[in-house]
Amino acid sequence: MKKQELTYEQAIERLEKIASSLEQQQTSLDDLIDNLQEAKKLLTFCKEKLKKTEMDVENILSEDGTR
Repeated sequence: MKKQELTYEQAIERLEKIASSLEQQQTSLDDLIDNLQEAKKLLTFCKEKLKKTEMDVENILSEDGTR
């Protein structure tokens, strides 16, 4: 999945699938590293998205004069 095409919800859904497969030990040892690398990229994407959203909300509220 390309980062630009990915939504926050899609990233969370993929993270949940990766976590579930790891918890249920459905991931082969060969795929483990790939899944962990993908999960790390997805987590970074989600953190950045949340940070940007928080900043946008703060900007909107400060423009409105409520902050």
